[in-house]
Amino acid sequence: MEFGLTEEQKQIQEEVRKFAENEIKPVASEYDREEKYPHDVIDEAAKMGLTGSQIPVEYGGAGYSTVENMLIAEELFAADPGLALCVMSTSFGTENIMEFGTEEQKEKYLEPVARGEKISGAAISEPHAGSDVSSISTSAEKDGDEWVINGNKMWITNGTVADFVVALCETDPDAQGRYNGFSQIVIETDRDGFEAEKITGKMGIRASDTAELIFDDVRVPEENLVGTRGAGFLQQMQFFDETRTGVAAQGVGIARGAAERALQYADEREQFGQPIGEFQAIQHKLSDMFTKIEAAHLLTLKSAWAVENDSDVNLTQLASMAKEYGSRVAVDVANEALQIHGGAGYVDDFDVERFYRDAKITQIYEGTTEIQKNIIARELQDKGMT
Repeated sequence: MEFGLTEEQKQIQEEVRKFAENEIKPVASEYDREEKYPHDVIDEAAKMGLTGSQIPVEYGGAGYSTVENMLIAEELFAADPGLALCVMSTSFGTENIMEFGTEEQKEKYLEPVARGEKISGAAISEPHAGSDVSSISTSAEKDGDEWVINGNKMWITNGTVADFVVALCETDPDAQGRYNGFSQIVIETDRDGFEAEKITGKMGIRASDTAELIFDDVRVPEENLVGTRGAGFLQQMQFFDETRTGVAAQGVGIARGAAERALQYADEREQFGQPIGEFQAIQHKLSDMFTKIEAAHLLTLKSAWAVENDSDVNLTQLASMAKEYGSRVAVDVANEALQIHGGAGYVDDFDVERFYRDAKITQIYEGTTEIQKNIIARELQDKGMT
């Protein structure tokens, strides 16, 4: 494994950093306060090739690798987590279409997302089924050449702004085995019976759209089935190593953004006749913060590299380690960054207040901290440390 970045990767990193400085930082507070989806920012991101950045070139995307998408996430989330999530999530759910979809599905759904003309979503969680995905009850029944879908989904990113969602549904309730009988189905949001209710009052990532979805006899054609009928759960599980690595990168970005602001504040804020950054107590905080960030970055880089390369690494274990540690560092560093700001950090005059609120979600979505630790322990017991 090479720790250094290629010249192309450095260029991507620099261009995304400029985009974040120019397009995200100036408006971040506004979108957070108003809990408003940033359509204008998404339009600019599309021009940069950041919408559907992992979509293959042949379908209009940039075709960036997992490592490159990790670098993009770090830069965007260091600028503002809420707007960054909006940019990175425009293609949620399309990984299933990329891997298991027909050629017609890829052309129909991937290309407009890559161009920034459409937004997608992944509809998995339900009010009673979060960590336990296999407990979902949204049903899809065949009626002639159509699927009829009933049920509801909860905490769905892009729920009210998406043009389509890829939903995990129970299609074969009598299938043998706990993880069989589920299928992935594309549901366009303009179909009769589809309803999305925006969830407001979130603690953080307020610019990102989150919704409850309701399916009331929603009909879609049979060709909207993605991949093999009854194998949807197993299809979905294949992407968690990559998506959890992505959340680890989000955590690293959040931590870096908070730490950089704390460092700047410590240089500017004076008490007792000198900048507070000259006090050893603050210096030690900053030293610990940046050391943790570097450790989380390297762990995430290793996981991202392993996604792209055949190796002897236990990727499932490594991705959960990266996700758990990266999200923990995000929360811990944001907490210390706010502490360095003192009372000034407790109001929204400074970005650190927003980073403190935004950081927590990384310990919840894509599998909670507790789930990650369960996975790490299971993999250690089954296979040992690799």
